[in-house]
Amino acid sequence: MNSTILEAEEHVLSTLEKDGSRRWLRPKLSPGHLLTRRRLVAYVLIAIFTVIPFLKLNGKPLVLLDIVRRKFTLFGYTFLPTDSLLLAVFAVGSLISIFLLTAFFGRVWCGWACPQTVYMEFVFRPIERLFDGTVGRGGHPKSGRSDAALRWAFRYLVYAVICFYLANTFLAYFVGVDTLWGWVQQSPLTHPVPFLVVAFVTVAMMFDFCFFREQLCIIACPYGRFQSVLLDRNSLIVAYDKNRGEPRGKSVKNRSIDLPVLASTPAPSGDCVDCGLCVATCPTGIDIRNGLQMECINCTQCIDACNAVMQKIGRAPDLIRYSSQAADAGERWSMLRPRVIIYPLILTVLATVFFYLLLTKNHFDAVVIRERGNPYTRMENDLIRNPVRLKLTNRQDFPMDLKISSPHEGVVLGIAEPDFVVDAGESRVFHLHADVPDHHFDNGRLEIELLIENQEQQQTKVRLLLTGPLGS
Repeated sequence: MNSTILEAEEHVLSTLEKDGSRRWLRPKLSPGHLLTRRRLVAYVLIAIFTVIPFLKLNGKPLVLLDIVRRKFTLFGYTFLPTDSLLLAVFAVGSLISIFLLTAFFGRVWCGWACPQTVYMEFVFRPIERLFDGTVGRGGHPKSGRSDAALRWAFRYLVYAVICFYLANTFLAYFVGVDTLWGWVQQSPLTHPVPFLVVAFVTVAMMFDFCFFREQLCIIACPYGRFQSVLLDRNSLIVAYDKNRGEPRGKSVKNRSIDLPVLASTPAPSGDCVDCGLCVATCPTGIDIRNGLQMECINCTQCIDACNAVMQKIGRAPDLIRYSSQAADAGERWSMLRPRVIIYPLILTVLATVFFYLLLTKNHFDAVVIRERGNPYTRMENDLIRNPVRLKLTNRQDFPMDLKISSPHEGVVLGIAEPDFVVDAGESRVFHLHADVPDHHFDNGRLEIELLIENQEQQQTKVRLLLTGPLGS
């Protein structure tokens, strides 16, 4: 059976040609006030990313995500595995903050602060333009250079050095700069796992910034696909003013935009001269004139490009500008709407819960677990012994010398370990037994309370259910 496959009129995705081959993007550079602001923000963010591992607060790293020891230090406070509720509240709060930011400012994160955009547009593409000889303008380099192979080799060598540096900085967030510096001065054979992590991250970054590039935003990142539910009609977007720009000015399309407009030149019915610079400068290869699209990362390069053209041909700026779907439809823009009221309320509740849990957190955590084997043993003098394990976590920065007791009458506690000390920031399991006369049990059950106290008279209480013989 013969079937006809319809051919696409143009590329299917912004990074795919109509025949399915890769469409390599080399966006032109469009200088402007928005690019200047984005470049400043990008360099500040890069500096922050580099400096944070070296900063300390209250004697602790500002940020240290120690996965091996299961300790997460954020802004001088160390979260331990027992802080799962605190971490969960913090994670949900961060997610809601992204929702709120998107509701107000659209995908400003993608175009202004996302590490993929920051490093791609302000580190790797400038290096690419330097070796291609297109500094300050971008686009495709001239072909037929005799030293093209040498330029290519040096470009990727510089890429590898930068990726290796970024990989080491990335690792510093998980092991600390002191440990990392010690490893740098040693042979990789003394620390093979960290070395392999750095090698893997370096290769992954090389693959991303040298090959995958904008496809990470278009294909892999889910944020763009969520924008249909995260945005509303009043959210900030980069938009093309169709009412002003259409129909496009074909009468001046073939005239160089570098020349001034002659007084005798008839003005087209629309302000868009169809120069195509908004497409040529887009880092994801889309045409913003087609409306709101998933691939748009709000980088505003099309705004700078269009404003430069409008200035050269003597027309008003902001044919492409920051706007909203409501404004484009002639509706009244409203800042107060359900989602921008609900999100802050949720954030307020989460922040209240977070700081309440943080401020009321004990200086040490205690969890009691029953030992394996027989639940109890009958000892001499009709005593019933229940073996248990007590896991103590010291949240302080100094060792804790603890004491344990029970206010319940007749309960005698015994500790198998010779000491009852927990080092700073560590967890330790102690083996205990509780001896209770059998007549204290009610139908084989007795609930007691363990009182644990450190050298600063700070206390925590743990409930323990003891078992004994039925009929006691």
